[in-house]
Amino acid sequence: MADNKIYSLNDIYSEDEIIYQSERYHKAVLKFRELYGDVPFRLFSAPGRTEIGGNHTDHNHGKVLAAAVSLDVIAVVEKTDDSIIKIRSEGFPVDVVDISDLSVKPADINTSSALIRGVAEGFVKNGYKIGGFRAYTTSKVLKGSGLSSSAAFEILVGTILNYLYNDGIVPPIKLAQISQYAENIHFGKPSGLMDQMASSVGSFITIDFKDNENPDINSLSFDFKKSGYNLCIVDTKGNHSDLTNEYASVPQEMKAVAEFFRKDYLREITKKQLLESIDEVRKATSDRAVLRALHFFDENERVEKEFLALKDGRIEDFFKEVRASGNSSYKYLQNIFPCSSPENQGLSLALYTAENILGNDGAFRVHGGGFAGTIEAFVPDGKLTEFENEMNRIFGDKSCQVISIRPVGGVEMSLK
Repeated sequence: MADNKIYSLNDIYSEDEIIYQSERYHKAVLKFRELYGDVPFRLFSAPGRTEIGGNHTDHNHGKVLAAAVSLDVIAVVEKTDDSIIKIRSEGFPVDVVDISDLSVKPADINTSSALIRGVAEGFVKNGYKIGGFRAYTTSKVLKGSGLSSSAAFEILVGTILNYLYNDGIVPPIKLAQISQYAENIHFGKPSGLMDQMASSVGSFITIDFKDNENPDINSLSFDFKKSGYNLCIVDTKGNHSDLTNEYASVPQEMKAVAEFFRKDYLREITKKQLLESIDEVRKATSDRAVLRALHFFDENERVEKEFLALKDGRIEDFFKEVRASGNSSYKYLQNIFPCSSPENQGLSLALYTAENILGNDGAFRVHGGGFAGTIEAFVPDGKLTEFENEMNRIFGDKSCQVISIRPVGGVEMSLK
Protein backbone atom coordinates (compact mmCIF):
# COMPACT_ATOMS: atom_id res chain seq x y z
CA MET A 1 0.00 0.00 0.00
CA ALA A 2 1.15 3.54 -0.75
CA ASP A 3 1.72 5.87 2.20
CA ASN A 4 0.90 9.54 1.55
CA LYS A 5 1.16 10.61 5.19
CA ILE A 6 3.37 13.60 6.02
CA TYR A 7 5.69 12.68 8.90
CA SER A 8 7.06 14.76 11.74
CA LEU A 9 10.55 14.57 13.20
CA ASN A 10 9.14 12.67 16.19
CA ASP A 11 7.75 10.00 13.85
CA ILE A 12 11.15 9.28 12.29
CA TYR A 13 13.91 10.01 14.78
CA SER A 14 14.62 8.92 18.34
CA GLU A 15 14.02 11.33 21.20
CA ASP A 16 17.70 12.13 21.69
CA GLU A 17 18.06 13.04 17.99
CA ILE A 18 15.23 15.58 17.69
CA ILE A 19 17.23 18.72 18.52
CA TYR A 20 20.05 17.74 16.16
CA GLN A 21 17.67 16.79 13.36
CA SER A 22 15.66 20.01 13.74
CA GLU A 23 18.86 22.03 13.38
CA ARG A 24 19.92 19.87 10.43
CA TYR A 25 16.66 20.50 8.56
CA HIS A 26 16.74 24.23 9.30
CA LYS A 27 20.33 24.47 7.99
CA ALA A 28 19.25 22.64 4.82
CA VAL A 29 16.39 25.12 4.35
CA LEU A 30 18.79 28.05 4.74
CA LYS A 31 21.13 26.56 2.15
CA PHE A 32 18.18 25.95 -0.20
CA ARG A 33 17.12 29.60 0.09
CA GLU A 34 20.69 30.70 -0.52
CA LEU A 35 20.68 28.71 -3.76
CA TYR A 36 17.14 29.25 -5.01
CA GLY A 37 15.65 32.19 -3.12
CA ASP A 38 12.81 32.57 -0.64
CA VAL A 39 10.30 30.33 -2.44
CA PRO A 40 7.77 27.75 -1.23
CA PHE A 41 9.39 24.41 -0.45
CA ARG A 42 8.63 20.88 0.74
CA LEU A 43 10.78 18.45 2.73
CA PHE A 44 11.60 14.81 2.03
CA SER A 45 13.68 12.03 3.60
CA ALA A 46 14.86 8.57 2.52
CA PRO A 47 16.85 6.16 4.69
CA GLY A 48 19.92 4.07 4.16
CA ARG A 49 19.62 0.36 4.76
CA THR A 50 21.37 -2.39 6.60
CA GLU A 51 21.53 -5.99 5.46
CA ILE A 52 21.07 -8.35 8.40
CA GLY A 53 21.02 -11.65 6.46
CA GLY A 54 20.98 -12.88 2.90
CA ASN A 55 24.35 -11.73 1.58
CA HIS A 56 24.25 -11.61 -2.24
CA THR A 57 21.04 -13.61 -2.65
CA ASP A 58 18.54 -11.04 -3.96
CA HIS A 59 19.89 -10.94 -7.53
CA ASN A 60 19.14 -14.67 -7.85
CA HIS A 61 15.63 -14.34 -6.40
CA GLY A 62 16.66 -15.40 -2.92
CA LYS A 63 15.71 -14.29 0.59
CA VAL A 64 17.07 -11.41 2.66
CA LEU A 65 16.66 -9.94 6.09
CA ALA A 66 17.13 -6.18 5.98
CA ALA A 67 16.10 -2.92 7.61
CA ALA A 68 15.91 0.80 7.01
CA VAL A 69 18.25 2.70 9.33
CA SER A 70 18.24 6.00 11.18
CA LEU A 71 20.86 7.53 8.86
CA ASP A 72 19.12 9.25 5.94
CA VAL A 73 19.35 11.71 3.08
CA ILE A 74 17.02 14.72 3.22
CA ALA A 75 15.91 17.20 0.57
CA VAL A 76 14.41 20.68 0.47
CA VAL A 77 12.41 20.88 -2.76
CA GLU A 78 10.61 23.42 -4.92
CA LYS A 79 8.21 22.13 -7.57
CA THR A 80 8.72 23.81 -10.96
CA ASP A 81 6.63 24.06 -14.12
CA ASP A 82 9.32 22.92 -16.54
CA SER A 83 11.02 19.61 -17.44
CA ILE A 84 14.24 20.28 -15.54
CA ILE A 85 15.28 18.42 -12.38
CA LYS A 86 18.07 20.32 -10.66
CA ILE A 87 19.65 18.83 -7.54
CA ARG A 88 22.51 20.32 -5.55
CA SER A 89 23.79 17.72 -3.11
CA GLU A 90 26.05 18.88 -0.30
CA GLY A 91 29.67 18.33 -1.27
CA PHE A 92 28.92 17.48 -4.92
CA PRO A 93 28.49 19.40 -8.20
CA VAL A 94 24.96 20.30 -9.22
CA ASP A 95 23.03 17.76 -11.32
CA VAL A 96 20.81 19.18 -14.05
CA VAL A 97 18.65 16.68 -15.94
CA ASP A 98 16.15 17.50 -18.68
CA ILE A 99 13.50 14.81 -18.33
CA SER A 100 11.99 15.61 -21.72
CA ASP A 101 14.68 13.16 -22.93
CA LEU A 102 14.71 9.94 -20.88
CA SER A 103 17.00 7.87 -23.07
CA VAL A 104 20.06 6.21 -21.55
CA LYS A 105 23.11 8.47 -21.77
CA PRO A 106 26.36 6.47 -21.97
CA ALA A 107 28.31 9.54 -20.85
CA ASP A 108 26.30 9.62 -17.60
CA ILE A 109 26.98 6.03 -16.51
CA ASN A 110 28.04 5.90 -12.84
CA THR A 111 26.71 9.42 -12.15
CA SER A 112 23.83 10.70 -10.06
CA SER A 113 22.39 12.32 -13.19
CA ALA A 114 21.91 8.81 -14.57
CA LEU A 115 20.00 7.80 -11.44
CA ILE A 116 17.73 10.85 -11.69
CA ARG A 117 16.95 10.23 -15.35
CA GLY A 118 16.51 6.51 -14.72
CA VAL A 119 14.01 7.02 -11.90
CA ALA A 120 12.07 9.49 -14.06
CA GLU A 121 11.97 7.01 -16.95
CA GLY A 122 10.87 4.27 -14.56
CA PHE A 123 7.93 6.41 -13.48
CA VAL A 124 6.87 6.97 -17.08
CA LYS A 125 7.28 3.29 -18.03
CA ASN A 126 4.96 2.39 -15.15
CA GLY A 127 2.31 4.93 -16.07
CA TYR A 128 3.10 7.58 -13.44
CA LYS A 129 3.54 11.34 -13.87
CA ILE A 130 6.80 13.26 -13.71
CA GLY A 131 7.82 16.91 -13.74
CA GLY A 132 10.54 19.32 -12.80
CA PHE A 133 11.82 20.42 -9.42
CA ARG A 134 14.78 22.12 -7.76
CA ALA A 135 16.32 20.64 -4.63
CA TYR A 136 19.11 20.82 -2.12
CA THR A 137 20.06 17.57 -0.39
CA THR A 138 22.30 16.62 2.49
CA SER A 139 23.08 13.08 3.56
CA LYS A 140 24.13 11.13 6.64
CA VAL A 141 24.31 7.98 4.46
CA LEU A 142 27.92 8.47 3.49
CA LYS A 143 29.02 7.21 0.10
CA GLY A 144 30.83 3.89 0.45
CA SER A 145 29.49 3.37 3.99
CA GLY A 146 27.80 0.09 3.09
CA LEU A 147 24.41 1.58 3.97
CA SER A 148 23.59 2.04 0.28
CA SER A 149 23.78 5.76 -0.39
CA SER A 150 22.81 5.19 -4.03
CA ALA A 151 19.57 3.40 -3.09
CA ALA A 152 18.74 6.14 -0.58
CA PHE A 153 19.28 8.77 -3.29
CA GLU A 154 17.15 6.83 -5.79
CA ILE A 155 14.34 6.39 -3.27
CA LEU A 156 14.59 10.09 -2.37
CA VAL A 157 14.20 11.16 -6.02
CA GLY A 158 11.33 8.70 -6.46
CA THR A 159 9.64 9.87 -3.26
CA ILE A 160 9.84 13.49 -4.44
CA LEU A 161 8.26 12.61 -7.81
CA ASN A 162 5.70 10.45 -6.02
CA TYR A 163 4.50 13.25 -3.74
CA LEU A 164 4.90 16.21 -6.12
CA TYR A 165 3.20 14.65 -9.14
CA ASN A 166 1.37 11.48 -8.05
CA ASP A 167 -0.22 12.36 -4.68
CA GLY A 168 1.88 9.68 -2.99
CA ILE A 169 0.08 6.78 -4.68
CA VAL A 170 3.16 4.88 -5.90
CA PRO A 171 3.53 1.82 -3.61
CA PRO A 172 6.89 1.31 -1.86
CA ILE A 173 7.52 -1.96 -3.71
CA LYS A 174 6.99 -0.33 -7.11
CA LEU A 175 9.20 2.59 -6.08
CA ALA A 176 11.96 0.13 -5.20
CA GLN A 177 11.61 -1.64 -8.56
CA ILE A 178 11.77 1.68 -10.41
CA SER A 179 14.91 2.60 -8.48
CA GLN A 180 16.55 -0.73 -9.27
CA TYR A 181 15.76 -0.15 -12.95
CA ALA A 182 17.52 3.23 -12.75
CA GLU A 183 20.61 1.68 -11.17
CA ASN A 184 20.77 -1.30 -13.55
CA ILE A 185 19.94 0.37 -16.86
CA HIS A 186 21.00 4.02 -16.53
CA PHE A 187 23.71 3.92 -13.85
CA GLY A 188 25.20 0.68 -15.14
CA LYS A 189 25.45 -1.30 -11.89
CA PRO A 190 23.95 -4.83 -11.92
CA SER A 191 22.52 -4.63 -8.39
CA GLY A 192 19.75 -6.74 -6.92
CA LEU A 193 16.58 -5.32 -5.40
CA MET A 194 17.33 -5.58 -1.68
CA ASP A 195 18.91 -2.13 -1.20
CA GLN A 196 16.05 -0.24 -2.79
CA MET A 197 13.38 -2.39 -1.16
CA ALA A 198 14.72 -1.92 2.38
CA SER A 199 15.07 1.84 1.86
CA SER A 200 11.60 2.16 0.34
CA VAL A 201 9.60 -0.10 2.66
CA GLY A 202 11.27 0.77 5.97
CA SER A 203 11.27 -1.10 9.29
CA PHE A 204 12.88 -4.51 9.86
CA ILE A 205 11.78 -6.82 7.04
CA THR A 206 12.34 -10.20 5.49
CA ILE A 207 11.96 -10.24 1.71
CA ASP A 208 11.47 -13.32 -0.46
CA PHE A 209 12.30 -12.48 -4.07
CA LYS A 210 11.06 -15.75 -5.57
CA ASP A 211 8.57 -13.68 -7.56
CA ASN A 212 10.65 -10.58 -8.24
CA GLU A 213 7.64 -8.60 -9.45
CA ASN A 214 5.66 -9.39 -6.32
CA PRO A 215 8.14 -10.07 -3.50
CA ASP A 216 6.80 -11.49 -0.26
CA ILE A 217 7.52 -9.07 2.60
CA ASN A 218 7.12 -9.63 6.32
CA SER A 219 7.80 -6.95 8.92
CA LEU A 220 9.34 -7.58 12.29
CA SER A 221 9.73 -5.28 15.28
CA PHE A 222 12.84 -5.96 17.34
CA ASP A 223 14.87 -3.54 19.43
CA PHE A 224 18.46 -4.75 19.84
CA LYS A 225 19.16 -1.98 22.34
CA LYS A 226 16.52 -3.31 24.72
CA SER A 227 18.23 -6.71 24.49
CA GLY A 228 21.50 -5.19 25.65
CA TYR A 229 23.16 -5.02 22.22
CA ASN A 230 24.10 -2.27 19.80
CA LEU A 231 23.97 -2.49 16.00
CA CYS A 232 27.27 -1.11 14.72
CA ILE A 233 28.54 -0.42 11.22
CA VAL A 234 32.31 -0.13 10.78
CA ASP A 235 33.56 1.70 7.68
CA THR A 236 37.04 0.41 6.83
CA LYS A 237 37.48 3.26 4.32
CA GLY A 238 38.20 0.84 1.48
CA ASN A 239 38.29 2.14 -2.07
CA HIS A 240 35.23 1.08 -4.12
CA SER A 241 36.61 2.36 -7.42
CA ASP A 242 37.18 -0.21 -10.14
CA LEU A 243 35.26 -2.90 -8.24
CA THR A 244 32.31 -3.13 -10.62
CA ASN A 245 33.68 -6.33 -12.17
CA GLU A 246 34.14 -7.90 -8.73
CA TYR A 247 30.52 -7.16 -7.79
CA ALA A 248 29.23 -8.25 -11.19
CA SER A 249 31.06 -11.58 -11.01
CA VAL A 250 28.87 -12.77 -8.11
CA PRO A 251 25.47 -12.74 -9.86
CA GLN A 252 27.12 -13.77 -13.13
CA GLU A 253 28.70 -16.88 -11.64
CA MET A 254 25.58 -17.82 -9.70
CA LYS A 255 23.48 -17.47 -12.85
CA ALA A 256 26.02 -19.53 -14.80
CA VAL A 257 25.34 -22.42 -12.42
CA ALA A 258 21.60 -21.96 -12.93
CA GLU A 259 22.10 -21.91 -16.71
CA PHE A 260 23.77 -25.32 -16.52
CA PHE A 261 20.32 -26.58 -15.50
CA ARG A 262 18.70 -24.40 -18.20
CA LYS A 263 17.30 -21.99 -15.64
CA ASP A 264 17.77 -18.23 -15.28
CA TYR A 265 18.28 -18.01 -11.51
CA LEU A 266 19.52 -20.25 -8.70
CA ARG A 267 16.14 -20.01 -6.99
CA GLU A 268 14.75 -22.18 -9.80
CA ILE A 269 16.95 -25.14 -8.84
CA THR A 270 17.75 -26.91 -5.58
CA LYS A 271 20.90 -27.53 -3.62
CA LYS A 272 20.29 -31.28 -4.08
CA GLN A 273 20.32 -30.87 -7.87
CA LEU A 274 23.61 -29.01 -7.71
CA LEU A 275 25.29 -31.55 -5.45
CA GLU A 276 24.14 -34.46 -7.60
CA SER A 277 25.70 -32.86 -10.71
CA ILE A 278 28.62 -31.12 -9.06
CA ASP A 279 31.36 -32.66 -11.23
CA GLU A 280 29.67 -31.55 -14.46
CA VAL A 281 28.84 -28.10 -13.04
CA ARG A 282 32.45 -27.53 -11.97
CA LYS A 283 33.65 -28.31 -15.49
CA ALA A 284 31.00 -26.11 -17.11
CA THR A 285 31.49 -23.14 -14.78
CA SER A 286 34.19 -22.99 -12.09
CA ASP A 287 34.86 -24.04 -8.52
CA ARG A 288 34.18 -20.52 -7.30
CA ALA A 289 30.85 -20.44 -9.10
CA VAL A 290 29.85 -23.69 -7.39
CA LEU A 291 30.92 -22.39 -3.98
CA ARG A 292 28.98 -19.18 -4.49
CA ALA A 293 25.91 -21.17 -5.48
CA LEU A 294 26.22 -23.33 -2.34
CA HIS A 295 26.45 -20.13 -0.28
CA PHE A 296 23.21 -18.96 -1.90
CA PHE A 297 21.27 -22.06 -0.86
CA ASP A 298 22.62 -22.09 2.69
CA GLU A 299 22.09 -18.34 3.10
CA ASN A 300 18.43 -18.67 2.12
CA GLU A 301 17.96 -21.19 4.93
CA ARG A 302 19.79 -18.91 7.38
CA VAL A 303 17.46 -16.00 6.64
CA GLU A 304 14.49 -18.11 7.71
CA LYS A 305 16.30 -19.21 10.89
CA GLU A 306 17.33 -15.64 11.73
CA PHE A 307 13.81 -14.29 11.26
CA LEU A 308 12.23 -16.98 13.42
CA ALA A 309 14.89 -16.57 16.11
CA LEU A 310 14.19 -12.85 16.38
CA LYS A 311 10.45 -13.38 16.25
CA ASP A 312 10.71 -15.82 19.16
CA GLY A 313 13.20 -13.64 21.06
CA ARG A 314 15.98 -16.24 20.81
CA ILE A 315 18.79 -13.71 20.50
CA GLU A 316 21.66 -16.20 20.93
CA ASP A 317 20.29 -18.42 18.14
CA PHE A 318 20.05 -15.32 15.95
CA PHE A 319 23.68 -14.41 16.63
CA LYS A 320 24.75 -17.98 15.82
CA GLU A 321 23.20 -17.69 12.35
CA VAL A 322 24.72 -14.23 11.76
CA ARG A 323 28.18 -15.59 12.55
CA ALA A 324 27.55 -18.52 10.19
CA SER A 325 26.50 -16.08 7.48
CA GLY A 326 29.72 -14.12 7.86
CA ASN A 327 31.77 -17.32 7.76
CA SER A 328 30.05 -18.41 4.56
CA SER A 329 30.59 -15.02 2.90
CA TYR A 330 34.29 -15.22 3.71
CA LYS A 331 34.95 -18.82 2.62
CA TYR A 332 32.38 -19.59 -0.07
CA LEU A 333 30.91 -16.36 -1.45
CA GLN A 334 34.40 -14.84 -1.27
CA ASN A 335 33.46 -11.15 -1.23
CA ILE A 336 35.71 -10.00 1.62
CA PHE A 337 38.56 -8.67 -0.52
CA PRO A 338 38.97 -8.21 -4.29
CA CYS A 339 40.97 -10.85 -6.13
CA SER A 340 42.27 -8.02 -8.31
CA SER A 341 43.78 -6.30 -5.25
CA PRO A 342 44.62 -8.90 -2.56
CA GLU A 343 46.90 -6.50 -0.71
CA ASN A 344 43.85 -4.43 0.33
CA GLN A 345 42.07 -6.38 3.06
CA GLY A 346 40.48 -3.84 5.37
CA LEU A 347 37.38 -5.97 5.80
CA SER A 348 39.46 -8.96 6.87
CA LEU A 349 41.23 -6.82 9.46
CA ALA A 350 37.92 -5.45 10.77
CA LEU A 351 36.49 -8.96 11.06
CA TYR A 352 39.57 -10.14 12.93
CA THR A 353 39.34 -7.18 15.30
CA ALA A 354 35.64 -7.82 15.92
CA GLU A 355 36.29 -11.49 16.66
CA ASN A 356 39.15 -10.61 18.98
CA ILE A 357 36.90 -8.31 21.02
CA LEU A 358 33.57 -10.13 20.86
CA GLY A 359 34.40 -13.81 20.55
CA ASN A 360 30.97 -15.48 20.65
CA ASP A 361 29.34 -12.59 22.54
CA GLY A 362 27.20 -10.96 19.87
CA ALA A 363 27.99 -11.38 16.18
CA PHE A 364 29.75 -9.83 13.19
CA ARG A 365 29.82 -10.24 9.41
CA VAL A 366 30.56 -8.48 6.15
CA HIS A 367 27.96 -5.83 5.42
CA GLY A 368 26.45 -5.37 1.96
CA GLY A 369 28.21 -6.04 -1.30
CA GLY A 370 31.63 -6.55 0.21
CA PHE A 371 35.12 -6.41 -1.37
CA ALA A 372 35.68 -3.06 0.38
CA GLY A 373 33.66 -0.93 2.74
CA THR A 374 32.00 -2.12 5.91
CA ILE A 375 31.31 -4.83 8.44
CA GLU A 376 28.28 -5.13 10.70
CA ALA A 377 28.45 -6.10 14.35
CA PHE A 378 26.04 -6.68 17.22
CA VAL A 379 27.98 -5.46 20.23
CA PRO A 380 26.95 -5.96 23.88
CA ASP A 381 26.66 -2.81 26.00
CA GLY A 382 29.62 -3.82 28.15
CA LYS A 383 31.98 -4.04 25.17
CA LEU A 384 30.70 -1.09 23.10
CA THR A 385 33.29 1.45 24.27
CA GLU A 386 36.19 -0.93 23.66
CA PHE A 387 34.77 -1.91 20.26
CA GLU A 388 34.27 1.71 19.13
CA ASN A 389 37.68 2.84 20.37
CA GLU A 390 39.58 0.01 18.70
CA MET A 391 37.78 0.32 15.35
CA ASN A 392 38.26 4.11 15.33
CA ARG A 393 41.94 3.68 16.22
CA ILE A 394 42.53 1.31 13.31
CA PHE A 395 40.29 2.80 10.62
CA GLY A 396 40.06 6.44 11.63
CA ASP A 397 37.84 8.69 13.71
CA LYS A 398 34.09 7.97 13.49
CA SER A 399 34.68 4.77 11.50
CA CYS A 400 32.32 2.98 13.87
CA GLN A 401 28.71 4.14 13.87
CA VAL A 402 25.96 2.94 16.20
CA ILE A 403 22.69 2.95 14.29
CA SER A 404 19.03 2.19 14.95
CA ILE A 405 16.21 0.77 12.83
CA ARG A 406 13.90 3.31 11.14
CA PRO A 407 10.17 2.51 11.04
CA VAL A 408 9.41 3.93 7.57
CA GLY A 409 11.00 4.34 4.15
CA GLY A 410 10.98 7.37 1.85
CA VAL A 411 8.53 10.02 3.13
CA GLU A 412 7.50 13.65 2.98
CA MET A 413 8.43 15.53 6.17
CA SER A 414 7.08 18.42 8.19
CA LEU A 415 9.00 20.53 10.69
CA LYS A 416 5.84 21.10 12.74
